[in-house]
Amino acid sequence: MIVFPCAKINMGLNVVSKRDDGYHNIETVFVPVPLCDILEVEMLKGQTASESSCELTVGGHSLDGDTQQNLVVKAYRLLAADHALPSVRARLLKRIPSQAGLGGGSSDAAFMIRLLNDLCQLHLTVGEMQNYAAGLGADCAFFITARPAFATGIGDILEPFDAPAHMLRGCYLAIVKPDIAVSTAEAYRQITPAGPAVCCKDILREPVGTWKDRLNNDFEKPAFHAHPALKAMKDRLYGLGACYAQMSGSGSAMFGIFREAPSELPHAFPGSFTALMRI
Repeated sequence: MIVFPCAKINMGLNVVSKRDDGYHNIETVFVPVPLCDILEVEMLKGQTASESSCELTVGGHSLDGDTQQNLVVKAYRLLAADHALPSVRARLLKRIPSQAGLGGGSSDAAFMIRLLNDLCQLHLTVGEMQNYAAGLGADCAFFITARPAFATGIGDILEPFDAPAHMLRGCYLAIVKPDIAVSTAEAYRQITPAGPAVCCKDILREPVGTWKDRLNNDFEKPAFHAHPALKAMKDRLYGLGACYAQMSGSGSAMFGIFREAPSELPHAFPGSFTALMRI
């Protein structure tokens, strides 16, 4: 069975308060975008449930570390703790850059849960799958449905929100990921939580042309201070004609929304991953 875990962008991201558990409450709108990994899983025969395991190979964009610590394997183990799963062999082709704020690892994990639910006929509800996914990462639950959503809490409380899909229909989305790593933990340490003057979902109900300087990502300020090249990339996207540009998540991917496809995009960001898609 093959699935295509998609990326997401954050349309606005505000850190509104610090929680007693050390995490932060946020407000953001998650929007799925058609930049996808490829995940293929096959069941292995002849092994008992007590021997069940997930073999994983990863290709495409390189990932550091032990594959047995990959979120795909962790998703398998999470379900295997409650359900008798067969041993499986998984192949993951990474097209979504890592450490980008695009949710690639979270999407892989959520789509693994969805795939195993279908492949093994577990009959889990969407809510049950979201509960499993939330145990793997703050934004994992979003990818169970991968539909536009207003997210609060740590990003795990989701409210369907279709306004961005209507506003962006027919536009082009450019994603640029430089060879820059941004520490999410350090970025949070640089932020003083505060509620925004206007909630991001209210701004997103208005025309795209009104978003600039109103729809903000709180992580941009510390990221731009530490990495001025990110600010230059955002400015360059506007220079290419973007009607709106922002860093996604805690970065370091930048995205721009265009009415017309920017012909200079492939040459504007040498050394960076770039993708252009119609949305």
